[in-house]
Amino acid sequence: MSTRRPLVAGNWKMNGLKSAAGEIEKLVKAAAGLAGKLDLMVCPPATLVTSFAVLAKGSRLLIGGQDCHPEPAGAFTGDIAAEMLADAEASAVIVGHSERRTYHNEDDALVRRKALAAWRAQLTAIVCIGETEAEREARRTLDVIARQLDGSLPDEATAANLVVAYEPVWAIGTGRTPTPADVVEVHQSIRARLTGRFGAAGEGMRVLYGGSVKPSNAKELLTLANVDGALVGGASLKADEFLGIAAAYG
Repeated sequence: MSTRRPLVAGNWKMNGLKSAAGEIEKLVKAAAGLAGKLDLMVCPPATLVTSFAVLAKGSRLLIGGQDCHPEPAGAFTGDIAAEMLADAEASAVIVGHSERRTYHNEDDALVRRKALAAWRAQLTAIVCIGETEAEREARRTLDVIARQLDGSLPDEATAANLVVAYEPVWAIGTGRTPTPADVVEVHQSIRARLTGRFGAAGEGMRVLYGGSVKPSNAKELLTLANVDGALVGGASLKADEFLGIAAAYG
C-alpha cells in the first residue's frame, strides 16, 4: 500500500461568482469527515481565492490558484504573482495546465519557471502534463510525458512541494477517458521517471489523474496503481458531484 496521501483537487477554470460560496460551505463541512482519508482542494478563479480562503479558514479544505507569473511583481497587466496568491491565503497553484500550454503557448521552460515561483512563495506547485490526441495516435504518449517531466520540473522538486497531474488533453471535458490499463501504463512511467531523477523523493511525489473524472468512474480510476488522486474540472463546480468523486476513497 502506498503511503502517499490522496489529493482530490478541483480546477474551476473560468467559472464561479461570489454566489458560489454555498458550494464551498458544503465542502468545508464535508472536509472535516474526509480528513482521515485524503486532502480536498478547490482552485477557483483569482477573484474568489480570498473570499473562499476566508470561508475555509480553520477547516481541512485547501484553496489553491490556477496559474501564476514567474516574477514576484512588475509591469505584467492581468497577471498574478505567486506571492499574491499566498497573500490571499492560497496554499497551492496549478501550473502548466494544457489550456495554458495550448491557448497561451506556454512551454516546458516557462512552466518550470512558474513552479519555481510557486516555491518562492511557499506554495505547492501542481504541475500538469499530458499528450494531445495526435500525439496519442502517433503512439508518442510516453515520450511526450517524459519530455514534459524533464522540462517542467525543477531540480529542487520534493514530495512536499510538488504534485504532478497527468491529464490526457484529448480527455479533458470530452467525457472520454483512457482505459484503466492506459492510465496504469502512463502513471507507472511517470513514477519511474520521478524515482529515476529524484530517488526516494520521487517515490513520495503524488501523481494525480485528470480528464473527465466523475463520480461514476472515480472509484475505478482512483484506485489504480500510482494514481494518488484526481485533478477535477467541471465536476468540481458542484459540491455534491465533487464529493461523489472524493467518495472513491470511501
